[in-house]
Amino acid sequence: MRFRTADSAADTRERVIDLHRERVIVRRAVAGMRMAVSLPVTSFLGVALRVLEPISDDDGSVAIVLEHRDPALSVPLFVAPDGSDAVAEWQLWARVLGLRLLIADTDGTLRAPFAHLGALRVWEAQSRRRRVGPMKRRRASILMRRKPGRLPPAPQVFRDEREIIARS
Repeated sequence: MRFRTADSAADTRERVIDLHRERVIVRRAVAGMRMAVSLPVTSFLGVALRVLEPISDDDGSVAIVLEHRDPALSVPLFVAPDGSDAVAEWQLWARVLGLRLLIADTDGTLRAPFAHLGALRVWEAQSRRRRVGPMKRRRASILMRRKPGRLPPAPQVFRDEREIIARS
């Protein structure tokens, strides 16, 4: 996917971004020198949701940004005037690129929106609900009403009886 974004340091005030599943290539010209910076997607911190400050009388906007440690290499992926589609786009980009979800605070710091344990998202334990789910029809409902078996008070013992067992 190739698109253009604003870049205040570039000669033409724009840069060209080539976005692939494994790489991001940033192309721009600075002081007459054309350059292309190729970065693996894993070098980015994650996909951040940023609320942009309003310019003039607008309400502001929401941006989805591919965040890098060097702010000059961060890439805006999606900008919307309202947040209706922004959360869906944010989760989509993070899933496609295989990166973490991040939220940018008003002071510019990035934080994770959910608790993580390594690459796994941490949730509270939920109780198991019986009779719900894909295996529901495969379990007999009689098993839910059945009582466990009980041993008789005096077990029956059969001694000196003729057994019917096939022996070879």
